[in-house]
Amino acid sequence: MFGLRCRAAAAAAAIALGLVPADAAADAGAEVSLQALALIGVPYRYGSDDPARGLDCSGLVRHVFRAVAALDLPRRAEEISRFGHSVAREELKPGDLVFFDTRGRPYSHVAVYVGDGRFVHAPAQRGRVRVDAIDERYWQRRYSGARRLLGPVTAPTYSFDAARDESHEGP
Repeated sequence: MFGLRCRAAAAAAAIALGLVPADAAADAGAEVSLQALALIGVPYRYGSDDPARGLDCSGLVRHVFRAVAALDLPRRAEEISRFGHSVAREELKPGDLVFFDTRGRPYSHVAVYVGDGRFVHAPAQRGRVRVDAIDERYWQRRYSGARRLLGPVTAPTYSFDAARDESHEGP
């Protein structure tokens, strides 16, 4: 386990510094997707990033990115939305983060995009980590944006606005 963590941390650092070709980031994105998919069925638990206890949306993202890329992300979805760089919806790749407005505030829910128009998330409703389609009516109307954390930019961008500052966890 320690060797795998070191390898993941080294790969994330190399990608972040632009020392690895861009297509290597796709491999890291695939690993993030696989880690997220492996958590399907884990019960929802507000405030937790430990799969043994349960996960909330940001806890799922924190757990996966810590395991794959040794990134220690913030606790709230809105805070996570300041990391990496913005990605257009039509340019989403596995491992990107997608954000939704589920509490009347943009960026209040976060999920891991796994490809083919689908994402893994930990919603409170129905209480388990699951896969949903980004084009389902509910999610389509609540889409706030997407960020790519694995690639040339992993530091927070700190682009604050009033709507994002008051956001909190998703459903």
